[in-house]
Amino acid sequence: MAKVVLALRNVTKVYGRGEAEVTALHHISLAFGEGEFAAVVGPSGSGKTTLLNIIGCLDSPTGGELVWKGIQMKSMSKAELAAYRRAHVSFVFQSYNLIPVLTVTENVELPLLIEGNRNKAHVRERAEAIIAMVGLSEKANRYPTELSGGQEQRVAIARALVKKPSIVLADEPTANLDTHTAHEIIELMNEINKKTNTTFLFSTHDSRIMELAHRVITLRDGQIESDERHES
Repeated sequence: MAKVVLALRNVTKVYGRGEAEVTALHHISLAFGEGEFAAVVGPSGSGKTTLLNIIGCLDSPTGGELVWKGIQMKSMSKAELAAYRRAHVSFVFQSYNLIPVLTVTENVELPLLIEGNRNKAHVRERAEAIIAMVGLSEKANRYPTELSGGQEQRVAIARALVKKPSIVLADEPTANLDTHTAHEIIELMNEINKKTNTTFLFSTHDSRIMELAHRVITLRDGQIESDERHES
């Protein structure tokens, strides 16, 4: 495996208490290397989204630990976890989550501005470069309502990549797209993975993502059923 970006060690996640208690993840141990293109699959309720939320520090494990480049995340304060997430993790959602009153360029610039980057020329240059990478330079001044679903998802991918994250977490990114557009989006992310060596981790039911993934992790009832590596 390439240099490890992050690892989960014996991670468990429990929701509720008493009779309402539900264990979403059971003792999960996984490691993800730099530049991986991996898919987490399994039926609804298997724990896919919970796993991504814990990796992205949107949720905390009940037991076990998340380790980022040798640093144990449970030793971090909430502010430190938020800083880690801003600096190193980006998300791509099935619903795009673009801000409708901002143009394509302004949506893509937003993560850099949130980070506190006040160099307007650098922010604009970086945003324009990423927008060009996803093939939307001609739409840079359009608003989300003026775009197709596939174009909106390309903007969401550009926004995720603009801060040069170590890992992109994509939760069912093609679920709201037609088959042709979904394949275009998957091919785009695969191409970006190869060009930038950014780690991509998908929660998905999409067979095309599974075909292209270097690795397919199957969850069932919150446990790892299989972890298969494919030649990239």
